[in-house]
Amino acid sequence: MTDFFTAEPGETAAPLPPGPVLCTGTAGMRRIHRFFLWAYDEAPGLVRSTASGDATRAAYVGDVLGNFDRTLHIHHEGEDLLMYPQLAGRAPGCALHIAQMLEHHRQVTERINLIEPVRRRWMETADAATREELAERYEELSTLLKVHLRREVTEVMPVVDRVLSEKEMNAVGQHGIDQFDKRFLVSYLGMVLATNPPQDRRELFKEIPAPVRLAYRVVGRRMHRRQYSTLFPGREIPATL
Repeated sequence: MTDFFTAEPGETAAPLPPGPVLCTGTAGMRRIHRFFLWAYDEAPGLVRSTASGDATRAAYVGDVLGNFDRTLHIHHEGEDLLMYPQLAGRAPGCALHIAQMLEHHRQVTERINLIEPVRRRWMETADAATREELAERYEELSTLLKVHLRREVTEVMPVVDRVLSEKEMNAVGQHGIDQFDKRFLVSYLGMVLATNPPQDRRELFKEIPAPVRLAYRVVGRRMHRRQYSTLFPGREIPATL
């Protein structure tokens, strides 16, 4: 089976600077990108699975999708603040690739901003026309992300691994952790774990702050299972930790 993070024909990685690998940014980026790929692949179907007029489910699904959107925005914000400026200063040969990734970020933000009022309207009305408009907007966003999330890993992250330290890359991830309260983190951690293979789950879990790991074991796993069964009734709940 071909790994998703494989360059497509015509895609060329940024020139790799000399020197040792300083951080494991690529591995970490794959893990969070798998979650976003899953989330936005599911988003259109979640919207369409809501019956016309079912305002209760529309409000629930819409809230989950809004959290996906906010998490994605904050993830990109952390990269824009703490990864790409450093990369530009230390790997000038990466300039064209950086410009493309930042343009992708701009396009993602633009689509999230277009989604927001439609999502909120649908949460209130649960009408069929708004439901379909929202599903189509999420399809557009998913299509863009399948390009961006692949190319960022295959074209840019190998350079990041050589020019940013482990501490600097940890700060990129910490930026996201700092934006959310612990209840949100422990409830959504299960989704991130479930969308990664077993070894990556274990590595990701070790990188999570100890209080969040404990909270996940105590209440988060149960919260995740309840949320998943509500979103996807009748579907088997995937393994986590």
